[in-house]
Amino acid sequence: MLTIDNYLDKHYIHRSNWLRAAVLGANDGIISISSLAIGVAAASADRPPIVLAAVAGLVAGALSMAAGEYVSVSSQTDTEKADIEREQQELLEMPEEELGILAQIYERRGLKKETAMQVALELTEKDALQAHVRDELGINDITQANPIQAALASGASFTVGGLLPVLVVLFAPIKGMEYWLYGFTILFLIMLGILSAKTGGSDILKAIIRIAIWGSIAMGLSALVGYLFGVKV
Repeated sequence: MLTIDNYLDKHYIHRSNWLRAAVLGANDGIISISSLAIGVAAASADRPPIVLAAVAGLVAGALSMAAGEYVSVSSQTDTEKADIEREQQELLEMPEEELGILAQIYERRGLKKETAMQVALELTEKDALQAHVRDELGINDITQANPIQAALASGASFTVGGLLPVLVVLFAPIKGMEYWLYGFTILFLIMLGILSAKTGGSDILKAIIRIAIWGSIAMGLSALVGYLFGVKV
């Protein structure tokens, strides 16, 4: 039997929070480590400095991504909690005004004035705070992010993404390393674009073009910096 919970779980929006963190982490891991390695490879004819730079970048980047994501999402969560506490206080101090605001929200969405007030009354009787949090503040289970989940998804995906160019650095010929890195990185980004598009239900071609263009720009600028300022090691 199809229930409302099972039906809603089919929608892609329920994956948006962790998918955003995972795609961002993997994309950043691939591009950051590839760009770093390309920049060093453009200034070095030996493998060890390139490997060292790539591995160091991988470790630092994964920790930085996880910490940054945790702090960012925690700040968002703190703001949401503050708004909810304020709304709870307003419901205690001016319940009639809050009921009127809720009715106006439903009226703006297309309900008749009488119907909007009736809906506001019934939802207020059931759970006034939940109704205001959802419909006045726009906070719900889908939009609320979990700091730990986001940090783990971001850090782990950065590590997975960053390991791919590290493998290229370890096994590709040292001669023309920049071109090997660029070619494989574009391939990795295309694979990531396809995976993220399929998981999120979006257009695959658009995802591939977007991720490949920005990745190429990042790697091209890194190589340019390596050539301009690098000293052969």
